[in-house]
Amino acid sequence: MADVLQAIVAGARRSAAERMRAVPLAEMEQLAAPRRPRGAEFRASLSADGVRIIAECKRRSPSRGILRADYDPAAIAVGYAGAGAAGISVLTEPSFFDGSLDHLRAVRAAVATPVLRKDFVVTEYQVAESRAAGADGILLIVAALADEELSRLARYAADLGLMTLVEVHTADELKRAVDAGADTIGVNSRNLRTLDVDRALFERLAPDIPDAAVAVAESGIRSAKDIRRLRAAGFDAFLIGERFMMDEDAGASLAALRAAADGRSDA
Repeated sequence: MADVLQAIVAGARRSAAERMRAVPLAEMEQLAAPRRPRGAEFRASLSADGVRIIAECKRRSPSRGILRADYDPAAIAVGYAGAGAAGISVLTEPSFFDGSLDHLRAVRAAVATPVLRKDFVVTEYQVAESRAAGADGILLIVAALADEELSRLARYAADLGLMTLVEVHTADELKRAVDAGADTIGVNSRNLRTLDVDRALFERLAPDIPDAAVAVAESGIRSAKDIRRLRAAGFDAFLIGERFMMDEDAGASLAALRAAADGRSDA
């Protein structure tokens, strides 16, 4: 199978360069300045008591195709907020996920819940435009970045008040994230190069995540049983998207999953 990650990252770099020609970085930073992202609050919320879920707004995925034809991210986000989401992740990558920064802006206008920009962020420009669009946090994927880029982008995001969720897929990537000073680490069980899911990856990597870091499990999480197992393994929060997108009422699906994982229902 072709390297999906390489193709997406190449597209992200080209697209960011095109947008920067239209609106230079200095101007984007000025547009971002009035925003007051709640990165520290977002991070703290992920390790609070209870079942902490970052619920995702995602129209399409490379592995499953169209998830929701009648995609209204603002309406979905309102449902998530009402169901107690710790955060809301919004896919903004256009070519493979049908995402848009307009989706993030719409979610930001609709809810007060912390918002994560889920994209392939590889430039400072994308970090600045994330804050300008209303994000409280961004995703940095270790596999998409050299060590210097990872550290530089994480520092820049921190300077802008954004939480950085640093995503890893292997033991080596986890070491690189720790060496870069990551304090919020996501383990993604989906290999972004092949799209295969390895659910056993969570337990393999969990022991090496520093105790001081917030640990987030991503992808392949379907049931309350999964969440209880991963909480026992040491994960603080869970990023879940496709499971909710496949249900007609994503907010109700989130509420039912949280109740079941917390032992408040038999679902």
